[in-house]
Amino acid sequence: EVQLLESGGGLVQTGGSLTLSCTASGLIFDDDYAPGWFRQAPGKEREAVATINSLDGQPYYFDSAKGRFTLTTDNAKNTVYLQMNRLTSEDTAVYYCAAGRSYPPYVVPSAYWGQGTQVTVSS
Repeated sequence: EVQLLESGGGLVQTGGSLTLSCTASGLIFDDDYAPGWFRQAPGKEREAVATINSLDGQPYYFDSAKGRFTLTTDNAKNTVYLQMNRLTSEDTAVYYCAAGRSYPPYVVPSAYWGQGTQVTVSS
């Protein structure tokens, strides 16, 4: 059984930082199961935040994340992280870890999803 387990969400003040983690079991993060982060704010559609490109293994940052967020991976732990800095209320959302073939900036449906972790940024 494949599981993607996110952690690290919580309440943070505007301008603060938070690091999310996602550990996979039942699959290995690789080109076929490239990890990525997505988020869904209340009343909005789910959007891509940052993903690993299956073609070159490099992180790609969508507009909301550029210059503020950093995606890293630890292959030994089969874990992906999202370091988020300079957070604003616009970043309040449920953040989801996903794994699948990824060709950013095109967003394709991921094969597997985590349950999500809530990030709330207060002013």
